[in-house]
Amino acid sequence: MRHFIALVVLLFSISLAIGAQDRSYGRSMVVTDRGIVATSHVLASQSGAQILKQGGSAIDAAIAANAVLGVTEPMMNGIGGDLFLLYWDARTGKLYGLNASGWAPRNLSIDFLKNQGITSMPENGIASVTVPGAVDGWSQAHQKFGRLPWKDLFFAAIFYAERGHAVPEIVHDYWVAGQGTLQVTPEAQRIFLRNGRAPEIGDMFANPDLAKALRLIADQGRDAFYRGEIAQAILKTSAEQNGTMQAPDLAEFSSEWVEPISIHYRGWKIYELPPNGQGMAALEMLNIMATSAASKEGPSSAAELHKKMEAMKLAYTDLYRYDADPRFAKVPVSGLLSEEYARERAARIDPEKANCASVSGQPAKSDTTYLAVVDREGNIASMIQSNYDYFGSGVVVTGMGFPLHNRGALFVMDANDPDALAPRKRPFHTIIPAFMERGDIHIGFGIMGGSNQPLAHAQFVSNVVDYGMNIQAALEAPRFTIPDTGTRAIGCDILIESRVAADALQQLRQKGHRLRIRKEYSAAMGRGQAVQHDAKRRINFGASDPRADGSADPEPIAPD
Repeated sequence: MRHFIALVVLLFSISLAIGAQDRSYGRSMVVTDRGIVATSHVLASQSGAQILKQGGSAIDAAIAANAVLGVTEPMMNGIGGDLFLLYWDARTGKLYGLNASGWAPRNLSIDFLKNQGITSMPENGIASVTVPGAVDGWSQAHQKFGRLPWKDLFFAAIFYAERGHAVPEIVHDYWVAGQGTLQVTPEAQRIFLRNGRAPEIGDMFANPDLAKALRLIADQGRDAFYRGEIAQAILKTSAEQNGTMQAPDLAEFSSEWVEPISIHYRGWKIYELPPNGQGMAALEMLNIMATSAASKEGPSSAAELHKKMEAMKLAYTDLYRYDADPRFAKVPVSGLLSEEYARERAARIDPEKANCASVSGQPAKSDTTYLAVVDREGNIASMIQSNYDYFGSGVVVTGMGFPLHNRGALFVMDANDPDALAPRKRPFHTIIPAFMERGDIHIGFGIMGGSNQPLAHAQFVSNVVDYGMNIQAALEAPRFTIPDTGTRAIGCDILIESRVAADALQQLRQKGHRLRIRKEYSAAMGRGQAVQHDAKRRINFGASDPRADGSADPEPIAPD
């Protein structure tokens, strides 16, 4: 009998081991009692982890990693772009929100553009430029939550800008895709198209002009950017391009601390930032999904995917109708996120048929960087930063080596629209960081990619909550998204990864979805990162999306 019991125990143990090895996702989570930095570029993750090793907080590491990303992913983000942040303070249990998105110059208006013969917002060029908010966002976050001296946060970014870094695969692909935007100004070509082309995979790329700008910020603080030598370079560049930016537009700008918005989803609390971003669409989509049980057939079943696709359309309809800068328009966030309204919207979903009516929307962009950091105390920085389009406006600041973003392209020139262009107004923003918690578990996450973000957030949350996935599995699971049509219409055209089973794809087509099959891990679905803190066990977890070049790096040990 003893031998029989021993055999049973052995067989059971073997089955558990096989189950652990035979899984549906590729990478393991990073698990440690120390901090973790998860970004879309290995050098940024390593640089942030080094800051944690030096005793830095989650926000110190996030700023350092973000500064490196501006060097190594220049088409995606940088000091010429905007930033949003959710920061969870482990000691107080409070979640803070920061909106570091810039406003339109005082002299940039609908009438000004119309007098120049412009009838729709330019996609690039100086008229698409709003005040960059990232550096002020870094400064305000560091003043509130930083531990290390400000200057210490920029060593790695300056080093890689000055000495160079090897270009990885996905960054190379985006660089090639952005070559058209880089034709906007000779300075953009000089800095980013050496020998008239994008660097190849493995080429070393240095940007000494950007190293100069970063050194000024490190030495003089945020005022170097908004009042000092960098500000003067921005104004000179704008004037040369017949832009409207004036010194007060930069000097008077300040980021805004805001109260996060939230819903409850099957026992978890999910947080996003309020408008002018699109986070409310992720929450409304989850609310609609919550009106019915998750499919027992799995997250990639036709029934579950159909429900999410239809919920997405309803949420995005409301997003594009109501979202705006709340200082200029009343946005009915509480009504849109009520459970009663979710039930009303969910009643419009036909489980057997896709709704292909054209829905007002925005073209999807994917030129953003998201990063997540957790330090050993459990503080979490969920940060997102962007140039909007590839290399933003294509206007590179003379002598400073960075492009100005083109977030102003998301204004409209209809004075009656909530997102109508107006002086000192913030445009519609696609970039959104996220956070979720239940009991002792706290997760900072984000999945970049323009209009993809709310629906990607909802899919990630469902993977964790409805299907019990860990954060790495939830990031890697097959996703769908909407295509970049270049128009303001969302219908039944859906991009979806080929890992979804053929029978599920066929059932979705029978319901009326027009599917475009992408490869197994398509960057079109967005590139995500996530960190998790278990407050009870004081253990941290990190995850990085294989759709990017990045990693989740643990804080290294320091010698005694």
